[in-house]
Amino acid sequence: MNLDDFNYELPKTLIAQTPLKKRDQSRLLVLDRKTNHIKHDVFYNVINYLNKGDILVLNNSKVIPVRLLGRKEKTKAKIELLLLKEENNIWEALVKPSRRVKINTVISFGDGQLKAKCVQVLKDGISKFTLIYDGLLYTLLDELGQMPLPPYITQALKDKDSYQTVYARNKGSAAAPTAGFHFTKSLLEKTKQKGVKIVPITLHVGLGTFRPVKVNNIKDHTMHSEFYMMSKETADILNKAKVTKRKIIAVGTTTVRTLEAIIKKHGKFTECSGWTNIFIYPGYQFKAIDMLLTNFHLPKSTLIMLVSALATKEKVMGAYSEAIKEKYRFFSFGDSMLIK
Repeated sequence: MNLDDFNYELPKTLIAQTPLKKRDQSRLLVLDRKTNHIKHDVFYNVINYLNKGDILVLNNSKVIPVRLLGRKEKTKAKIELLLLKEENNIWEALVKPSRRVKINTVISFGDGQLKAKCVQVLKDGISKFTLIYDGLLYTLLDELGQMPLPPYITQALKDKDSYQTVYARNKGSAAAPTAGFHFTKSLLEKTKQKGVKIVPITLHVGLGTFRPVKVNNIKDHTMHSEFYMMSKETADILNKAKVTKRKIIAVGTTTVRTLEAIIKKHGKFTECSGWTNIFIYPGYQFKAIDMLLTNFHLPKSTLIMLVSALATKEKVMGAYSEAIKEKYRFFSFGDSMLIK
């Protein structure tokens, strides 16, 4: 299976640069993967496709403003860090320009309120750092950092909260789980009132979001690991749903990866946390989910491969062609797609 199999041509005018003022008024393309029937709707009508007893699973990870613009202490050269993940007080970060940062290089941010010392240089522009600061790190990041918007978004973000879901809780992502952008608190409440159970999981979105697939044979691609968590309450509800044959609807590819990774490892849903690099592409047999709410994804991305695994590549590419014809908005701030 080749990378070019997941390519498509998208007019730049369809790349959404800003979020809608009213989140739930985005468009919704509904794809029935059994019949290949496509329906055009508005997102606030998504509850019409959910039934009492269904389980809606949300990724409640919260984006932290991890894009930092600073200067080397000695030469004052400009350096940009994109903090990706933390393990044992060591942060992995994407560095620009990476050639200027060596082991023991110290980068200062703000008036020296935050410093980063390089402790290891990896490949592909990645290095590891210890962070030096007083007080609370996340408070400093709120003051000094910027939201790590994808490179295809060229307009400045006016409101940081517009790059968060309304249910974001657990800080740790370097990019937003964007499929959830379309939900408002009001729509979530209406969903509950219909009898749909809403449960959270956490997957902190990391490096994979920023890295293109570089191999022609997609089976040779290696996903980067991301940290996930599932509570006992969520696990119990999902296990009961499986027994009673209730549908599990994942909001976003990050939610899919978390649920499928846990099932693959434990054979059932269970209270747990850990790291996953699960890579889902056509041929994968889904064991956790029944339906998926997702955005429209970049050509040749691991995300469009995951969606193609659920609905087949032919049906997904057909739906994307229809979305382009109907001038849907694409990518992070774009419109939504329901695969049922």
